Amino acid sequence: MKNSSSIISTDLPSDLLEDALADEPSATDAEQRSLRIAPEQHGLRLDRALVALVPEFSRSYLQQLIEAGAVSANGLTLSKASAKVLVGQSLTIELRPTQQSQAFLPQAMALDVVFEDAHLRVIHKPAGLVVHPAPGNWSGTLLNGLLALDPSAGLVPRAGIVHRLDKDTSGLMVVARSRAAMDALVHMIAARDVVREYVALAHTSWQGAKAVQVREPIGRDVRNRLRMAVVDLDKNPGKSASTGISLLQNCAQGCWVRCKLETGRTHQIRVHMAHLGHPLVSDTLYGGAVVGTLARQALHAERLAFTHPMTDQALSFQAPLPPDMVAALAVWGLRYNA
Repeated sequence: MKNSSSIISTDLPSDLLEDALADEPSATDAEQRSLRIAPEQHGLRLDRALVALVPEFSRSYLQQLIEAGAVSANGLTLSKASAKVLVGQSLTIELRPTQQSQAFLPQAMALDVVFEDAHLRVIHKPAGLVVHPAPGNWSGTLLNGLLALDPSAGLVPRAGIVHRLDKDTSGLMVVARSRAAMDALVHMIAARDVVREYVALAHTSWQGAKAVQVREPIGRDVRNRLRMAVVDLDKNPGKSASTGISLLQNCAQGCWVRCKLETGRTHQIRVHMAHLGHPLVSDTLYGGAVVGTLARQALHAERLAFTHPMTDQALSFQAPLPPDMVAALAVWGLRYNA
């Protein structure tokens, strides 16, 4: 069995390091080991003793195996990680693959590759595709598709993913194919040297200046942990965020806008637009109502531009608006003009 702890720990954010044992693979995929408690482990908690006896796996992984009934002594299941072990005690552990331990596996899928060379790829991501494995979406992600498209992607942290789009946001993403390109792209994004422009359809007719710069910090919504919100940094944790928003078209029901990211906070455009009183169409998490048949937030990463980090070539890409958003525009009598 592959060392799951080394697979899942590579440069992952802490909020993604949560194993899930529900709907786990067949026990025939498991490895069974027999262990004996040494004198130096006498009196330790079961989970701590297992870390010493099976050092290639993380303590959290082993704790979950204990809770799942995968550890026994003399035929009796040990279900508490805090149970004390005794010198000479014989244990049996079944090292089961978890959903997360199998998350970083190749899965063939159709990917719309707009550009590629030896250093990077630009992908046009469809709405509905999760970018990175996470609780609830351990497979079928863009990362899985990248590993199938290019086996060498496994040598680059996160298969080269340097920025993300929400599951239901469509549009352009750049992906590194080497560690050097990845490090350079991460630095460029942090330095705001990568142009990321989105188009969005939002509720409420636009009023006032046709272009605004929203500089409002974003953090976790204290009333709803599934949401982000504009926060007061003197009272709540959060990070600075800046979005340039300009009006493209207006109507009685709402507005069609272009948004330029200067920072890349979670749900940034969705939060800033809702804060302005213009929640995105069909973005029910932030107060948007469904328009027509559009079943996801009306947000599309239309343009991506940057200087190639390895060749210095000026690159600019534009992704056409998906049909579902074109149809939503038409409901309000608006028309997309690329």
